[in-house]
Amino acid sequence: MSTEEKVRAAQIGDTEAFQQLVSADKQRLYSIAYAYLKNEIDALEAIQETTCRAYLKLSKLKEPRYFHTWFIRILINYCIDEQKRKRNMLPLFHLPEPLAADLALDDKLSLQMAIDRLAPKLRHIIILKYYEDLTLTEIASLLEKPEGTVKTWLNKALQQLRNTFRKEGEHV
Repeated sequence: MSTEEKVRAAQIGDTEAFQQLVSADKQRLYSIAYAYLKNEIDALEAIQETTCRAYLKLSKLKEPRYFHTWFIRILINYCIDEQKRKRNMLPLFHLPEPLAADLALDDKLSLQMAIDRLAPKLRHIIILKYYEDLTLTEIASLLEKPEGTVKTWLNKALQQLRNTFRKEGEHV
């Protein structure tokens, strides 16, 4: 059964088809949630809450072929809401390996803190591009923004990170 057929089946009440759709992308969903929330428990909770929300709103999905994009958008929105809710509680210190592979611990912490200080839209672009290895086209689709806007935001985010490290006397 194709993805579109599974979505149509799920829309008319086939819970097994819905479960298969979500399970097919579970690693990617976890990676995205973890990149935003920096915590395994919070990431798993985000996936659970997103799954529930998506199931309840599945009938509103007009294009079955965009199920995964739609689901990821719900997940990102949930994660953003959680970040706002927890903003003043704890600093975010986890840095994924693609960005941190060759950095010392102090540099990893400095980079993570610099990323956390970016404006939310810029931070999202960095997370999706470098943590999740999405293309600019995929990011534009997920965020429902023109690709040119995504490129501009990425350049702005990278420039801000460079400026942060230049001010600290480090080179990135």
